[in-house]
Amino acid sequence: MTLEIIVFVIAILFGIIIYWRESKSNRLYRFFNKMMHSKDLQMEPDNPKGFVHKQVFLMRLVWITLLYVIAGALISFATPINVIFFQYFVSAIVGTLIGTYIASAFIFTSQGLKKENLKKKFDEAVEKGKDFVEDLTEDDEAPEAVQEEKESAKEQKSARDRLKDKGMIN
Repeated sequence: MTLEIIVFVIAILFGIIIYWRESKSNRLYRFFNKMMHSKDLQMEPDNPKGFVHKQVFLMRLVWITLLYVIAGALISFATPINVIFFQYFVSAIVGTLIGTYIASAFIFTSQGLKKENLKKKFDEAVEKGKDFVEDLTEDDEAPEAVQEEKESAKEQKSARDRLKDKGMIN
């Protein structure tokens, strides 16, 4: 049990490192993208997507599992010791996934706290507040409109009357 916890914590740190490295540069993903896809299907030069960076959960799971399967195969062939390591394998995959999401939370938080972004968001909030105040002050005729809506609702036929008119009920 202790070894599983150690593997889990190390995998979380490994996931953070993988995500951070891919957020800085996705050269390896670009290489495989150019190698696997035709010129028309290749990713844009400014696309930051990587194996785990900017990927959905399922693709992250696939790439991380593939990484650990390859590493497990290499370890099994390189060492003469045959160890049943399924619980460590699953613990490492889950830990790495958690680590990537922890890293993405910190990276997005740090990007959101930049001075330009804060000023932009503050200006947007002020504009929304001004629009809201203007909407509140411009509704001087609102009680009359509500009164007219109530009167028009009374003039409309009930649902039962409409169904009778269509011949659906007697």
